[in-house]
Amino acid sequence: MSKISLIVAAVVVVAIGGFAFRSFADNSASASAMPQVGQKAPDFTLPNQSGTPVDLGSYRGKWVVLYFYPKDMTPGCTLEAHNFEQDLARYKAVNAAVVGVSVDSVKSHQQFCSKDSLTFTLLSDTDKKVVSEYGSLGSYGPYKIAKRNTFLINPEGKIVKVWTKVDPAHHSQEVLAALHGMEKQS
Repeated sequence: MSKISLIVAAVVVVAIGGFAFRSFADNSASASAMPQVGQKAPDFTLPNQSGTPVDLGSYRGKWVVLYFYPKDMTPGCTLEAHNFEQDLARYKAVNAAVVGVSVDSVKSHQQFCSKDSLTFTLLSDTDKKVVSEYGSLGSYGPYKIAKRNTFLINPEGKIVKVWTKVDPAHHSQEVLAALHGMEKQS
């Protein structure tokens, strides 16, 4: 194969890879359906890592950090989950629950929690209904996954802050800072 053919092949691979990334990162149709600050958080019931149904309404009276993430046991998602786990006592101290949602199965969540010693709730949305309702459904090539978005829900069930395309390395600290800022306002 000639050098020109190799270069053309490399450009095609890069272009296809770039398309897949853009389709994951920029899904404006989903973003327009995203619930906004001030709205009541859409209620739902999904199975947790033990297979037990969990209703968002059961958290009424607590702050809820509802975070959507792409895939169990991947580097960014593991980092984000470890940071939430590391800060869990700080969340509990301000009456907040951390709840993760992805389109992975209950079994995948069980493995993730077991492998990485995660003790907070992970919910399985294999039908992608809740992820879609929260404007957080994205694509990675042919696969549908959750975008890395977070909704802070107050004890009355209203959305008070939304983060999109979060940085998993620093996100837990951002959420805690927002919670402490809102605590001071009350």
